[in-house]
Amino acid sequence: MILAFQILFWVVVALVFHTYLGFPIWLSLLSRKKNSEYKALEEYPDVTVIMSLYNEEEVIAQKLESIVGSNYPLEKLHILIGSDCSSDNTNEIVAQYSQKYPFIKLFAYTERRGKANVINSLIADCLSDIVILSDANVMFDKDTISELMKPFVDENVGLVDSNMINTGLKKDGISIQEKSYISREVRIKNQEGLLWGTMMGPFGGCFAMRKKLHLPVPKNFLVDDFYICMNVIRQGYKAVNNVNARVYEDVSNNISDEFRRKVRISTGDFQNLHKFRSMLFSSRRGLSFSFWSHKVLRWITPVLLVIWYAVCLALAFYLKLYLVAFILFNALLLLIPIDFCLRKLNCNNVLFRFVTHFFSMNLALLIGMFKAMKGVESGVWKPTKRNQ
Repeated sequence: MILAFQILFWVVVALVFHTYLGFPIWLSLLSRKKNSEYKALEEYPDVTVIMSLYNEEEVIAQKLESIVGSNYPLEKLHILIGSDCSSDNTNEIVAQYSQKYPFIKLFAYTERRGKANVINSLIADCLSDIVILSDANVMFDKDTISELMKPFVDENVGLVDSNMINTGLKKDGISIQEKSYISREVRIKNQEGLLWGTMMGPFGGCFAMRKKLHLPVPKNFLVDDFYICMNVIRQGYKAVNNVNARVYEDVSNNISDEFRRKVRISTGDFQNLHKFRSMLFSSRRGLSFSFWSHKVLRWITPVLLVIWYAVCLALAFYLKLYLVAFILFNALLLLIPIDFCLRKLNCNNVLFRFVTHFFSMNLALLIGMFKAMKGVESGVWKPTKRNQ
C-alpha cells in the first residue's frame, strides 16, 4: 500500500510539473528555430469587426477610435455591433459613430441574450469572408487588423489570435500576476500554432477567423472563444497566433471580481471538455498532446492537488521525505491568509500574491468543474468591471 501511494505521489507531481513547466519548456525547445514573421499583404481582404456589448459606455468610444484609426483601408472595413440590452449610454455613443462612419452598424437588442447568442446573430449577418471578434475594452494599434489578416494568405489557416498586452499594472491587487500568466499563455499559444497549428483557444478579446468555419455556439455555453477555435481545428484548419497583432487591455486587478470571472471561465472550460472529448485522442499531429498538456491537465490540477495532499498526509506517518513535503505545502497555504492580512495593511508582497493567485485560480477551476457537472442553463453573464 505504501509503495502504491508513493507511485501515486510522484505521478501527480509529474503531471502538474508537465502542464506548468515541462510542456512550455518542451514547446520552447521545439519552436526555437521556427519563423513567426508573416509576409506583408499584397491585397487587403474585406473584414468585419464584430462586438457584443453590454453597458460599455466607459470604453466603447476609445475602442471605435482605435479601429477607425488603424492603417487598414476603411473601404475594406465593416463593423457590426450588437448591444445586448445595454441600459447605459452605449447605444447612443455607437449611434453617433455610425452616423460619422456608415460602415458601423448597431443592432440594439431589447432582451439580454448573452455574448455567444449575439455573436451568432452578427456573424449570420456578416458579408465578408473574414471576421474579427473583439471585446469593447481591448484596444487595437494601427497594425492590428493588418497583422491579423497576414496568416490567412495560407488557405489552411482558419483562425488567428492576437498578442494580448496588459496595461494598468498595480501592486495592490493581482494585475502583476495576471499579466505574467497572460504573457506566458500568449507565448505557449504562439508556439503551439507555429509547430502544429493547434493553438488551444484564442484570447477572446480579439481574434480573427474565416466566417465559413463558424459553427453557432450553444446558447448555454460560457466560453465561446475556445468552442469556436476547437471547431476550426476539428474541421481540419490551423489555429495560430501572430505576436505582431498587438492589442491592449487593462488587466484585471480586483481579486474578488477576477475570481468570479475565473469561476465562469472554468465552468465553460469543462463544458468544452465534454463537447470536444473525442479530440483528446485525435490522430492529427500535435492536437492530443496540446489538448492534454496545455488544457486538460491544467483544468484538473485542483483535483490532482487534493489527491496529492491526501497521499502526502498518509505517507507523512511513515517516511520523512513526505512529512517534509506535507509541511512545505501547508506553509504555502499559510501564505494566503498572511497575504490577505498584509493587503489589509496596504502592504503588498508580489511573491505572496503569486501564491494567492495560483491557489485561487485552482479553487475557481474546482468550483467551475462542479458547476458544469450540475449543468448550465444560460449563457448570460455580467462582464468584469472595466478600468479597475
